[in-house]
Amino acid sequence: MSQPERQPVTLPRLAEMKAAGEPIVMVTAYDYPSAKVAEEAGVDIVLVGDTAAMVVLGYPGTEPVSMEEMVMLGKAVRRGIQTPLMVGDMPMGSYEASNELAVQSAQRLVKETGCQVVKLEAGGTSVERARAIVRSGIPVMGHVGLTPQTATALGGYKTQGKTAEGAIRLCEDALALQSVGCFAIVFEAIPAAIAEAIAARLEVPTIGIGAGPATAGQVLVFHDLLGITTGRTPKFVKRYANVHEAMARGVGQYVEEVRSQRFPEPDHVYGVEPAELADFRRYLDQESITSRKAWDWEPLS
Repeated sequence: MSQPERQPVTLPRLAEMKAAGEPIVMVTAYDYPSAKVAEEAGVDIVLVGDTAAMVVLGYPGTEPVSMEEMVMLGKAVRRGIQTPLMVGDMPMGSYEASNELAVQSAQRLVKETGCQVVKLEAGGTSVERARAIVRSGIPVMGHVGLTPQTATALGGYKTQGKTAEGAIRLCEDALALQSVGCFAIVFEAIPAAIAEAIAARLEVPTIGIGAGPATAGQVLVFHDLLGITTGRTPKFVKRYANVHEAMARGVGQYVEEVRSQRFPEPDHVYGVEPAELADFRRYLDQESITSRKAWDWEPLS
């Protein structure tokens, strides 16, 4: 029996999923191939995250990625998805300075990439920026806990809300983001018990990444969950494949076969009709003769 066609994920649908206790699945994507995978896998939300700075562009952190780069990546993702809700991450420097800048940046992301909503980090000033963007007609996803753009101020990539004071601050930030109209909030690197307590006080869906099972949904970085990235990963990452190893093994085999002249094989080459080849060779022979005559010719003295 064929599966029913999936309908595009909308904000009301996410609210319904939260109310029904149906887990929301979110994953990052940064290009057309990863977007196609997310579409085929049936995820609900695709985030074009600024983590692309590290896993795709090779920067040491998320801070250097530019709006131009995020727009380029977002356009590619848009071409690969139809069903998931697409979220565009607002890079550092694109919203903090003023409400006007925040709205302009959000409008650019939506207009140029086709994302339906945007995401910005932290509480504090970001709450006012989120309010302005929501009032301009663009839905906003909030993000509290470990916020990579401001990780230095947080003491590095560390769990947040481990003290009562820190947990209170997280709760207040989350409630503030909800109060200005954020339709969902990401909880990153927060103790599970703290995340559960805060999520229970919120009406909007919460998406956890290293925040335990009590959030309405989960998100992981595409390259982390598939094992495309190498080296040390955060505790909350679960690898569902080892794609980097498979890619390195495949490319290594290609290198070995080219150097040993075992590739290309007959199955990998195009043929030509014998008569056409014979005509072409006659042409080459004639050209060769003509070229030799021209080369050997010397002007009269």
